[in-house]
Amino acid sequence: MFELWIPITIAAAFFQNLRSALQKHLKAHLSTAGATYVRFLYAWPFAVLYVWGLKQWGGFDIPNISGEFLIYCLLGGLSQIIFTFLLIWLFSFRNFAVGTTYSKTETVQVAVLGFFILGDALTLWAGVAILISFLGVIAMSVAQTKITPKTLLTSLTEKPTLIGLVCGAFLGASVVFFRGGALSLGGDGFIMQAAFTLAVSVVLQTIIMSVYLALRERDQLKAVLVHWRPSLSVGIAGVLASVGWFSAFTLQNAAYVRALGQIELIFTFIVSAMFFKEKINRLEFIGILLVGGGIVVLVLGG
Repeated sequence: MFELWIPITIAAAFFQNLRSALQKHLKAHLSTAGATYVRFLYAWPFAVLYVWGLKQWGGFDIPNISGEFLIYCLLGGLSQIIFTFLLIWLFSFRNFAVGTTYSKTETVQVAVLGFFILGDALTLWAGVAILISFLGVIAMSVAQTKITPKTLLTSLTEKPTLIGLVCGAFLGASVVFFRGGALSLGGDGFIMQAAFTLAVSVVLQTIIMSVYLALRERDQLKAVLVHWRPSLSVGIAGVLASVGWFSAFTLQNAAYVRALGQIELIFTFIVSAMFFKEKINRLEFIGILLVGGGIVVLVLGG
């Protein structure tokens, strides 16, 4: 049976992949925090315009704001920012590859957090699908490093591993909190709930990041304005991705959405092979098959 959240999630994954590619080019001009900042700064005006357009031309009413909604948005926004900074911190360790691999446990952690925070349960087939795609993600991550399965097991108590797990937890928490915020608005449908949650969240994130840069990296506040053209493209791609993610989260269990969203990795490898002529090794190919297989199981059986 056709379900709207499926094509929306695939579109979100595509635009996220595009945003990431555009954001990499900004690293030549901005710091990591600065490149992260443009994701919010150049996205919030479009997010707000999207809400305005839905009200003016779509006939949707602006939802009533509650304390619960604002708490969900604030926690979701903070969790996403903390995830970004933890991921950056991981790169400072010599064996950061192990930590970043464990950060990819996000899909499993979304399922756990979604159950405890929102009461979202999984079907048996969905659980199997998430596990299959998760193994595929790990396989692709390991294939790009010198990590072995033995290394992953023996490094469970090391600092990068623990940071990686916490990193994945915060990314997973952000997804669950954003879904909680949209659902707390109530009402029929999903479009305005998702759009309004996105607009409020990205405005809060912009404020938080602006304060941080003003205190720690003031030069970046000017730099993101100087390089406004590439930054604007990141903002547009980012808000298109976020519209898709927030809409899908509002429609469906966040664990399902993030599991299907792993298709982004397949997009990445296709682009690498077709446009950059990079070779895909055997383990990467196995990983792609597992992620693809998990997605098929999720869509057909989950």
